Amino acid sequence: MRYNMIMSSNKEDTGLKMVGLELMFLTPDKYSNTEGITAVELAKLVNLPVDEVKKKLQILKDKNIVRVRGNSPKYWLFDEYNFQRLDDDDDIFHLLCNFEDVDFDKYFTWNK
Repeated sequence: MRYNMIMSSNKEDTGLKMVGLELMFLTPDKYSNTEGITAVELAKLVNLPVDEVKKKLQILKDKNIVRVRGNSPKYWLFDEYNFQRLDDDDDIFHLLCNFEDVDFDKYFTWNK
């Protein structure tokens, strides 16, 4: 099954990109449990409704680039190994590797 991230108007799925990048650059200080981050915590970080975040997480889970632990609540973590194994033509791989409009200050603290 191939995810079509480019819609008819040639617009990226920005919600999916925000969720994917937040998980990709996630640090332990951003979540309350060592198992990972909950959908509710993630929704607060990306400023999206929880239901939308859950849908985006499911898309990423179907691609095997996020792992989930637990049942209630579910804890999510990015799977770097499986992400690197994605095909170069994969839509989600291209979406998450397109850093043109990404503000890295959101994910990192730079020491000057």
